[in-house]
Parts: sequence; C-alpha cells; structure tokens
Amino acid sequence: MSTHLSYIKTVSATIKDIAREARTSVATVSRALNDTGIVTPKLKQSILQIAARLNYVPHSGARSLIMRRTDTIGVVLPDLYGEFFSELIRGIDLAARSRRLHLLISTTHGSAEEAAGAIRAMSGRVDGLLLMSPHLDKQLLRDCVTNNLPTVLINSEAVANAVAAISVDHYGGAFAMVRYLASLGHKRIAHITGPTPNFDAQERIRGYRDALKTFRPGASEQLIVGDFNEESGYRAGREILTRRQPPEAVFAANDMMAIGCLYALMQGGLRVPEDIAVAGFDDVPLARFVTPALTTVRVDIADLGGRALARLAAAVESRDDSRPATEIVRTELVIRASCGSSGSRSGAAAPTVKKRRPSK
Repeated sequence: MSTHLSYIKTVSATIKDIAREARTSVATVSRALNDTGIVTPKLKQSILQIAARLNYVPHSGARSLIMRRTDTIGVVLPDLYGEFFSELIRGIDLAARSRRLHLLISTTHGSAEEAAGAIRAMSGRVDGLLLMSPHLDKQLLRDCVTNNLPTVLINSEAVANAVAAISVDHYGGAFAMVRYLASLGHKRIAHITGPTPNFDAQERIRGYRDALKTFRPGASEQLIVGDFNEESGYRAGREILTRRQPPEAVFAANDMMAIGCLYALMQGGLRVPEDIAVAGFDDVPLARFVTPALTTVRVDIADLGGRALARLAAAVESRDDSRPATEIVRTELVIRASCGSSGSRSGAAAPTVKKRRPSK
C-alpha cells in the first residue's frame, strides 16, 4: 500500500484514487469535494483528509464540465492605460478574489469590431461578462452575447434596457462642478471634452451646457476637444495660453486632462488658481498629490468596479431573468486648492446609489 500511495503522490491522485481509499463511490467523493448533494459529515471529513494526504488537485476542466462553471469572469474594457482603469480593475479584482473568481481581461481600443471579437472570444470560457465600451449598442449585444450569459455593462447607459448596467451620474457631477465654479464668480468657463463617441464624455458635456445656461445665462460655451489623456489636456492648456481673453476657469472631463492642462498653464506663466481655476472629474489618486491639489468630481472608481462584479456574481449564482435595472452611482464634489480652497467636500451630491427600472 505504501508503494502505491508514493506513486499516487508523484503522478497526482485522481478522484478514483480517493474513492478507492475511502471505500465509496466516485459520485460521493465528487459531492464531498464540490460541496454539493448530501454526504454525511463523518464521510465528508474522511474524504477531505484523504484528498489532502494524497495531494489531490482538482482538474479545472473536468470540474467545469461537472459544475457547468468556469469560476472565471470576462472583463472587456476600452483601454488599460491610466489611473481610472487601474482603479477600476483593482475594484473588480478585489471583489473577484473575495469570491474566489478569476478574471479574463481584454481591451477594445476604440473599435466596434474589436469589441465584438473580444466578446466572442470569451464565449464558453467565462461565467459572465463585465462590458465597458463606447461602441456598445443593442445590435452588437444581440449579435455577440448569448441570452444565457449574465452580463453587466459599466458606464453604458445608452443600452441599459438590453442588459443590467451600472453607471456614474456623469451629468449630475458635471452640472454640480459648473454650478460651483459659477458660485466663485467665474463667468468664462471652458470645458475640455472627452472623445466624441464616448458616453461618459457626452453626458459630461450635457451637464456643463445645462449648468452654464442655468447659472451663467448668455455666456458662450467654450469647448476644447480632448481625448481623456494628459497629453490632450496639455494641448488644451497650450491652446488656452494663446487666447487674447482666456477663460477664468477650466473644467476638464477627467482628471488626467485637468492635470495635463494644469501643467501647461503653469509652464506658460499663469498662476493656478490666482489667474485661472482648474477642475477635473473622477478623483483619481494622483489628483490630491499634484500642486496645487486638484478640485474634482469624486467617483469611487474601485467601488464602481467592485459593485459591478458583485452584481454580476449575483446574476451568475441566481440566473435571474427579471428585467434589468440600471444602478446610477452619484458623485461628490471634492474642493481643493486648484480652485482657491484649501480643501473640503461639498454635500450637494452625496455618494449614494439609486436604482431605477428602464422605461417601458
């Protein structure tokens, strides 16, 4: 017997070896190891002890076939570059690890074809999908996502009626920021936009425009096209420096553009906030460490990722067929030195979450 056990440890024990040692059936061992079905506590403990002694390692492929689960979640993002995506992935990863789930991550890099390819490549390999892409629409989802694959969209409100979604209140956050800048007395408020087809960027433009009309009626819009990266923010800052009458405040659609703009303005000799105020959106970790510290619209990005993963995991477990709801994660103003304050938080938009059902 000792020779036989030594051989098993070298070659890797199988479920049949455990069944033979425990003098029970393979089916009973499977139920004990997978914690499914009824097995007496005494027999289960004996099986687990034998499995540990034989250094038994479950075969993931076989387990997936039996359980019809891969314990893997697919994550499709438009990019991996930058602090926003780092924080988002960190939140998703923490929530996945707490549930002993693995992640399979892919990017689309601004292409509907790549988004479709990434989704199709994950079919059959994952238990559910987290999707974030500016190119998602109902037709793409219908073509690429099977009906029985749980899916949660992140920041893709435009197709929220198709599947479950979780989205930041981009509009409300932008509206609140422009209202705050107007309350400081600024009349000429510029906005550095995100890329044109991006849902987040369009909602933030809408919030900027509506707040400008409300709190600065008659003021002209000043839109400067950006691309959600610091280089485009830097270019926007350099362009502002060439203006005969520069804006009194600049609100960038994300923090990385705000930081790039801040650097360009200070490099060009303007003082922030004495000559011009600068604000961003997202509150990435770097925002509080630049000089001056950046006023911004706070989104708990890691929490957003964690919420999305938790919601998807619940859908995988329950296979809930009810109509998909959209969660709207509200935002919070974080006032720092780049707009003239030493730092505080506005209570105008507390970080709460509300749920709403899609309209019929």
